[in-house]
Amino acid sequence: MDGKLKIAGVQMEPKILEKDRNLTRCLELIQATAREGARLIVFPECALTGYVFSGLEEALPLCEPIPGPSTEKILGVCRELNVYVVIGLLERDGGKCYNAAALLGPGGVLAKYRKVHLPYLGVDRFVNHGNLPLTVCQTEIGRIGMGICYDINFPEHARVLALEGADIIVLPTNWPLRREFVPEHIIPARAAENLVFVIAVNRVGEERGSRFIGRSKIAHWAGGIALAEGKPYEEDILYAHIEPATAREKHLVFVPGEFEVDIFKDRRPELYGVITDPLADPTRIRG
Repeated sequence: MDGKLKIAGVQMEPKILEKDRNLTRCLELIQATAREGARLIVFPECALTGYVFSGLEEALPLCEPIPGPSTEKILGVCRELNVYVVIGLLERDGGKCYNAAALLGPGGVLAKYRKVHLPYLGVDRFVNHGNLPLTVCQTEIGRIGMGICYDINFPEHARVLALEGADIIVLPTNWPLRREFVPEHIIPARAAENLVFVIAVNRVGEERGSRFIGRSKIAHWAGGIALAEGKPYEEDILYAHIEPATAREKHLVFVPGEFEVDIFKDRRPELYGVITDPLADPTRIRG
């Protein structure tokens, strides 16, 4: 796709255990944002189910496969309105449950992602670790990679997606209190250090003692001022125009022949081996 793409980030308050209600509201919000010209519409983590479950037994009845009943209903609207949607939900695959996100479009389920990095919080205490490769989906609106919430705290995750060719990293989130530094600092840093657009969409409301901060953010690959920011603690819809193809040029020339950087060619991966060592221990001083 050439030219500008209009994005909508839907900062909403899902209600735990009320999947039908949440799905109906998501469908309404897809229609509303599509009327405003959005082609890519992003919802929070666990938007269909809520997040702060007491145990896996409580969450399992709300889990479903991808594709499944909820994604099929969203796909119907995607086809009707010619839009793309990223939505967070709980996925069931056999006897396992994952905190997942689905990329849906007029052509069907284009990609799904299972959260790799799990904090000891909410339903992430009980679900399985994601086991799918970090991949980028080529679409007519751009090259899209996905993560979920805590994943963005691991720079390796965003770097892999950038190396796989992502123009856009989409991040459904559930940031609670005391995570304000993530939208403030981490989101723009991941965008600038990988030269990609980052669309992080958080929820709001209070759920079983956890209060969610909102403050969703759409960050430009060039850094600086955010393209759009969500209100703290209130439902909100963010809109921004981006040009995905502009994120593909990684060689930046400030003064030809004097000041140039190439974010990927300038890497020294032969020195980064410890990053992939699962037994690496930062408390042990290396000789």
